[in-house]
Amino acid sequence: LQKILILLQVTLSVVVGKTLMILFPNAMKRYILKMGEKSRMNRNPRFSYENWGPTFFSFKYLQFVLKVKWKRLEDEAYEGHPAPNTPVVTLGGEVCHLLDFMKDNRPLILNFGSCT
Repeated sequence: LQKILILLQVTLSVVVGKTLMILFPNAMKRYILKMGEKSRMNRNPRFSYENWGPTFFSFKYLQFVLKVKWKRLEDEAYEGHPAPNTPVVTLGGEVCHLLDFMKDNRPLILNFGSCT
């Protein structure tokens, strides 16, 4: 049921977004660039809007968002239950799972930070 609701929500947002891109291309470009400022995406000079902007609200965009949102359904943690074994990417680009880092009976400590 959750996957169906996510499918409906994402599909509706893609249809509305695509329609707005067709009807109001300049306004949507400004909106998408404004969203890019929040994520600091616009700071990379080699990452121009013309390369990625038109891909918003495409079928591939729909597929990607659905894949991510459906995968996140498995990542929920509940008190008293085992931790989710979420996928993680090492600095070397290797995809593994969080619990792969467990060693014997030692606790696994996660330290979240920011490097800028």
